[in-house]
Amino acid sequence: MRMLDEDADSNDVAVSASDQEAINAFSRFNSRISEAEDELKAKKEEKEATDEVVMELELVDEEEQVPYKMGDSFIHILQPQALEFLERDSKRLDTDIEELKKTVDECEEGMEKLKVVLYGKFGNNINLERGD
Repeated sequence: MRMLDEDADSNDVAVSASDQEAINAFSRFNSRISEAEDELKAKKEEKEATDEVVMELELVDEEEQVPYKMGDSFIHILQPQALEFLERDSKRLDTDIEELKKTVDECEEGMEKLKVVLYGKFGNNINLERGD
């Protein structure tokens, strides 16, 4: 058994209720960023796939019916209507991507503010860096 000397306690800092709230807020921001980044990645991949389908459909005759996925099913519609639906989907994806980027930016800003406060009080006794 090892005895602690008085210098070992000098690194201990009391955690107040407001400190714990700040730590919890930081954790919530971190979780929201992770979720938003995962969703952002999926939306970007979906947008890329949509753009590829649009390019392929532009090569198809306008009188030809093409399968279009609605929900869990495919319906056959004319090429111009499919392109119209894909344009709408592409705009929706652009909006979703911008909103997710905004969410990530807001969370990062909140985390930076909390880092200043928490590192100021706890110094090296706390690790607030994201583990990517």
